[in-house]
Amino acid sequence: MPLPLILASSSPYRRSLLQQLGIPFQQDSPHIDETPLAGEDAHALAQRLASEKARALRDRHPEALIIGSDQVASCRGQILGKPENRERAIKQLLACNGEKVAFHTGLSLLNSASGEQLSCVETFTVYFRQLSNAQIERYVELEQPYDCAGSFKVEGLGIALFEKLEGKDINTLVGLPLIRLTAMLNHFAIDPLGPQST
Repeated sequence: MPLPLILASSSPYRRSLLQQLGIPFQQDSPHIDETPLAGEDAHALAQRLASEKARALRDRHPEALIIGSDQVASCRGQILGKPENRERAIKQLLACNGEKVAFHTGLSLLNSASGEQLSCVETFTVYFRQLSNAQIERYVELEQPYDCAGSFKVEGLGIALFEKLEGKDINTLVGLPLIRLTAMLNHFAIDPLGPQST
């Protein structure tokens, strides 16, 4: 009997992505300090936070497979947070205009029963086309991407902001790299195409 699967996140985006695999899971929100450490870059921060999110739920779910994931965006070496409001979203998009933005999505799968933990970081790069201020303001008005790092939703109108996308798994950009997650689940004998997913 496989261990129950726990998604260590309150994100509706990650929940929706994980549902695509057809594996039963529960969602539980970890509470960790997401402040970057001194000198920590986006890649290292994403990996650390994903790992910490999974471990934060270990005591509440001592016999489970716990998925931790966190995404950190960066442009020209600067970490981009979630804008939270219209003004900051516009400012963030103006700073990214015509630039490439790397999205580092940390993924960690913890077997809380054995302590074994698998972790990785998947990177997906988006190339912004040259946009006018009016186009950026119109996008923010229409989609209000205030809870998204980088101030866009690629699964919506955000796709119109780009000239090119580069990476292995588009789901990485939304917040949960399903190709790598499937491989990790297989390591722990959970196969989305196996009988337990029916």
